Amino acid sequence: MPATPGQAGPPLLVDFVDVDSAKWTQYAPDHRWPMSWLYRREGERLLAFERSVAQRAQRSFFVTDNEVALFHQLAPESASRVETISNGVDADFFAPDTQRPSPFKAGATADLQIPIVFTGAMDYWPNIDAVTWFVADILPALRQQWPQLCFYIVGRSPPPSVLALAAPDVVVTGTVADVRPYLQHAAVVVAPLRVARGIQNKILEAMAMARPVVASQSCVEAIHAQPETELLAANTGADFVAQVSALLADPQRCARVGAAGRLRVLSSYSWSAHLSKIDPYLSP
Repeated sequence: MPATPGQAGPPLLVDFVDVDSAKWTQYAPDHRWPMSWLYRREGERLLAFERSVAQRAQRSFFVTDNEVALFHQLAPESASRVETISNGVDADFFAPDTQRPSPFKAGATADLQIPIVFTGAMDYWPNIDAVTWFVADILPALRQQWPQLCFYIVGRSPPPSVLALAAPDVVVTGTVADVRPYLQHAAVVVAPLRVARGIQNKILEAMAMARPVVASQSCVEAIHAQPETELLAANTGADFVAQVSALLADPQRCARVGAAGRLRVLSSYSWSAHLSKIDPYLSP
């Protein structure tokens, strides 16, 4: 059994990433009863589990200072043993490669497409909400300006509600062997997440691939990136339309934002820099 604080034995270190209990509670207002009750109840039960685990752990980690502050409020008994370790990305793996072929070349008219890409596990409710919102409220306005735009939803296990979004201007890929070609050859990568906590790896991966990213304001605030030059924020559907359209109208700016985003990942989100923070707790 892992050692509890003050006991001999291997240390119990817990990476919670986010305060997931708060995420479940956040879902509740967006659903009708009985699902609203179920999400709220799940949030309560998960918080009790998180508190129990944190009390037994020598150290607990969350992905942002905001998540740490929230857990301090929800579990004050463990506040002295909680700290931040940010997400990281393997920037050697997620790197542009001039030899990597485009996945958008299969169709006869693919060369005329303007691919906009979203990546993520599609059986995850915040991702489902994100793509559904984008298709319903953002894509139609964008296509008025850019008729050749095509939205690619790239990720495993899309449920029927996501599969139903498929259309001539919407491609639902399901599982792909490698997400990197979709990121590298995207005109713009979007992350319109309305329910999200902490740092989104999907955003870091797209930045590492040197592509311009437009993400929800809450996601941008979690990442230490220079607004407008390394990562673009949007609050509303109209904001997404304006930001994506401005990028598409200026290919040189797309390249600058993508290159600056990759440099930000290299300087601030390498795994070696972040994982070294646990070294003091692994010493005998």
